Amino acid sequence: MLFGLGWDPTMILLVPAILLSLYAQFRISSAYRHYSQVRSRKGLSGVQVARLILQSKGLHDVQIEVTEGRLSDHYDPRTRVVRLSRDIYQGDSLASVAVAAHETGHALQHASGYVPLRLRSTFVPVANFGSSMGPILILVGFFMPAFNILLQLGVMAFSFAVLFQLITLPVEYNASGRALALLQEGGMLENDEAQGVKAMLNAAALTYVAAALAAILQLARFIIIAQGSNDD
Repeated sequence: MLFGLGWDPTMILLVPAILLSLYAQFRISSAYRHYSQVRSRKGLSGVQVARLILQSKGLHDVQIEVTEGRLSDHYDPRTRVVRLSRDIYQGDSLASVAVAAHETGHALQHASGYVPLRLRSTFVPVANFGSSMGPILILVGFFMPAFNILLQLGVMAFSFAVLFQLITLPVEYNASGRALALLQEGGMLENDEAQGVKAMLNAAALTYVAAALAAILQLARFIIIAQGSNDD
């Protein structure tokens, strides 16, 4: 079996994840392209939506800042800052409303002590280590049989990255659910606009499903490689 030197039979496992990732990117790109052209009839910009949601929950100490990049929006639990890309921050489209509400949903999760969000924050360092060092340890262990233990350590390290992706799923879906409910409860959407916001949020969520599937299948591939090396 060739590992790290081009194609090997285990790479066929990654095909479903690659296809889903391509589809997810197409969905989010097309949804954003469409709904960024549909103006919210309330005329609220992304930053205004975020402020209204935070104020409605008494979270006056959470800041909102502009960040550069396209769809680089995120919530930073360390500094309690909602960061919105310039188009989302200033824009008053349904895409801006949806993304701003979603990221603010993470701030609400943080304030309420939402357990999956706390777990995800805890796993960030080990997940980063596992995703970067896991494949390296596996590669070294595969080509240097004397250090075969590195294969097992690599698989174990990468499993933390997989766990991180799995924990991310409920965090993202919950934030989207909160976002849609808060937009409707706060009167920030007309009834027929909710479907557009939901389509935007669902397209974004699919990218996290694709990432989780890719991580799971990559882990399965690494396990097969490690077992094959032990058999040899």
